[in-house]
Amino acid sequence: MPPRKIIIDTDPGQDDAVAILLALASPEEIELLGITCVAGNVPLPLTTRNARIVCELAGRPDVAIYEGCDKPLGRDLVTAEHVHGKTGLDGPKLPEPTMPLAEGHAVDFIIDQLRTYAPGTVTLCPLGPLTNIATALQKAPDIASRIAKIVLMGGGYFEGGNITPTAEFNIYVDPQAADIVFKSGAPIVVMPLDVTHKVLVTKPRNDAFRAIGSPVGIAVAEMTDFFERFDKEKYGSAGAPLHDPCVTAYMIQPDLFTGRHINVEIETTSELTMGMTVADWWRVTDRKANATFMGEVNADGFFDLLTERLARL
Repeated sequence: MPPRKIIIDTDPGQDDAVAILLALASPEEIELLGITCVAGNVPLPLTTRNARIVCELAGRPDVAIYEGCDKPLGRDLVTAEHVHGKTGLDGPKLPEPTMPLAEGHAVDFIIDQLRTYAPGTVTLCPLGPLTNIATALQKAPDIASRIAKIVLMGGGYFEGGNITPTAEFNIYVDPQAADIVFKSGAPIVVMPLDVTHKVLVTKPRNDAFRAIGSPVGIAVAEMTDFFERFDKEKYGSAGAPLHDPCVTAYMIQPDLFTGRHINVEIETTSELTMGMTVADWWRVTDRKANATFMGEVNADGFFDLLTERLARL
């Protein structure tokens, strides 16, 4: 099969950085059309900075990186420096980027690419809040039928939330945007906390990243060294979950994941459960299925793939 054309929409974030690196290391499976940045883990000026740092780390200053929406559709921006550090990419000491941002707005780039290529050939891979994707769908409703898939990291069911008792961070930051995306009719694949909390960077796995010995391998090990302190303290887990690379891994090796095609609705009115992904896992309603909600992952296979690919960079 030819490589799948994708756009990564992101708010880097250490785990976003690893997801981008995995995509750049996998040209046989992935053709990265560009990276669009959104406010989320940190404000927009830092997410665009961090995306450029990651591409330069990988030796890919040719990647087009676009600045997108700097705030959610209808709420104040909530950020996650308490997890990712003040820059969003704390841990490794990496040089400031020199590559320029691409001209134009991320939303217009998304619309243009979906209209340029044949319907069903471009996959959107959001790793952060869904503001850019929802804004594109509002601005150009015709693109919904042209999207091959939207493969996103967000939400949770059995795991609940990680920013509130019921909401995962990406969905919580912009629940109105998530609601638009999940109602768009585009095919959606969801990597929720239920899956991402099963891909933990244990010490042996992080040692394998460091043993690669390259600037990329060492930087990823240092990112997860920093990133894990929050999750280990919060969950008592053996390491940090690598949330966003699950999206990229699915684009490369989808059989690593299993799930169900179910109805997923987004809570947008209750402050108590704002941003909850109400996933009808047991199909107890008659609401139409609109997303494949993943529930299991082959964690060893995931880390084998990730380590092998990072060693290419």
